Amino acid sequence: MSDKQEELEKLLKSYKRVAVAFSSGVDSTYLLKMAQKVLGENVIAVTASSCSFPKRELEEAKTFCRENGIRHIVVESEELDIDGFRQNPKNRCYLCKHELFEKIRSIAKENGIETVVEASNTDDDGDYRPGLVAVKELGIESPLRHVGLSKKEIREYSKELGLPTWNKQSFACLSSRFVYGETISEEKLAMVDQAEQLLLDMGFHQLRVRIHDKLARIEVHPSEFEKIMQEENRTKIFHELKQYGFTYVTLDLQGYRTGSMNETLSVEERRRWKQC
Repeated sequence: MSDKQEELEKLLKSYKRVAVAFSSGVDSTYLLKMAQKVLGENVIAVTASSCSFPKRELEEAKTFCRENGIRHIVVESEELDIDGFRQNPKNRCYLCKHELFEKIRSIAKENGIETVVEASNTDDDGDYRPGLVAVKELGIESPLRHVGLSKKEIREYSKELGLPTWNKQSFACLSSRFVYGETISEEKLAMVDQAEQLLLDMGFHQLRVRIHDKLARIEVHPSEFEKIMQEENRTKIFHELKQYGFTYVTLDLQGYRTGSMNETLSVEERRRWKQC
């Protein structure tokens, strides 16, 4: 076992009982499994259900907890009801995380648990992450970041543990697909969800469908450019997305990258919300 995993086990053991914010993604699945390994039945998983969280992710979260014998609580956390969230301000993620972790803290308290943990890692330190400010303000623990684990390391350790998520594509809530200032609606969230599910069903791995009003900007890894431009695939994607409500369908020639909507932010704006 690596030094970082040993340190993580010691840290988790010190919590005694934890509530894990569980999204069924690569990082939170690894954290939840490690917490169960160390603390056994003194662990609960809490997943937020909302229109910005695809049903496939919720079902995967339920399945993982059921198959691993982990107590799982699903909480309704409708971001669109948060004051100001629909207008998609630049601190949107802060508003969402603050409301979400307040709910998870309440659930933890009801179950006699003092510590809530979330699964950010060291890769999150270099990007614009206002949600981590809410994490810090509410006293939520970030054990993976604390011991210095990166996304690459988490994938490697997940593979060693036999976790099905070790090579799962990275995911962020569907609201992150909107350009700042554009109103977020149930209709447009559904458009994005359907578009991304289509691409996943077609075998594309790491992807995003960014929405700019009625324009879809598709991001896939450059290695999949040739595949997406094959006439049969290109035609299918275009016609399906038109049916979902998009007027224009485009391919981003820079390819997939995390947080591409943050490219519009100034250095000062990034620095203001940076969590170190």
